[in-house]
Amino acid sequence: MGIWPVFFEGYKIEKKSEDKPKEVTTTVDDKKLQEEALKELNSLIGLNKVKEIIQEIYAFSQLQIKRKKEGLATEPIVLHMIFKGNPGTGKTTVARILGKLLKSIGVLEKGHVVEVERADLVGEYIGHTAHRVRENVKKALGGILFVDEAYSLARGGEKDFGKEAIDTLVKEMEDNRNKFILILAGYKHEMEYFLNTNPGLRSRFPIQIDFPDYTIDELLQIAELMVKNRQYKLTESAKRRLMKILIRDDNSREMGNARLVRNIIERAIRKQAVRVLNKINITKEDLITIDSIDIRED
Repeated sequence: MGIWPVFFEGYKIEKKSEDKPKEVTTTVDDKKLQEEALKELNSLIGLNKVKEIIQEIYAFSQLQIKRKKEGLATEPIVLHMIFKGNPGTGKTTVARILGKLLKSIGVLEKGHVVEVERADLVGEYIGHTAHRVRENVKKALGGILFVDEAYSLARGGEKDFGKEAIDTLVKEMEDNRNKFILILAGYKHEMEYFLNTNPGLRSRFPIQIDFPDYTIDELLQIAELMVKNRQYKLTESAKRRLMKILIRDDNSREMGNARLVRNIIERAIRKQAVRVLNKINITKEDLITIDSIDIRED
């Protein structure tokens, strides 16, 4: 048979007939992992469309396995993906959650994520690149190979070994079908250019997900969650100070998002430590409170 497209709102998934779902048995540990991953997914701030698509992929994959158990016709599963968005928009986090979900239902054997970039894949001499790619794919078998800033593989010109890395990845996708998922990630416009300048590559990645920038309100929620998880709290003046910084830097969001917030909070915790240690009598409230004077970006 040829390629049969199945459409979900927001993305298209194309599957080849030989990629049939395998029959699996769910264990107690898998059920626990499933619940943990779904809780993580649902607790993500913002990213509503992204969460919706991940839920659909998860449900579709699970249903094909159940249909096979009942002796019904099944759709083949191809889950190689493109993640497009600015840094700090949750791409790596979502990949890890997806790995857990697919492990919990048996689509992936391990569900781990191997994160690489150009320097991990591209070698310095003929044959070196192919070896590097194969080694990283080997590490990712049973899980996900996540290539960050994947568009950089095509930036070096004809004599660059980046193209060899792309060609080797494509070959590994064929040679290790159903054994791992490849996710190529990067800035939206750069990834579009990357796909347009590599004919045939787009069709090998049937799922493409856009990760939007967080709103100011969402970034503030992320900040509050970060400090809560570390058993700190922000004063109202600290929140106002943080909001001013986020509003000021809103136009340069491609360099920050949640990553910017994390850096600010981690710096604030260090600043707070210096401030509190200068006190004579340190209370529990002192230990957990981050004030506006602690919020610095420089």
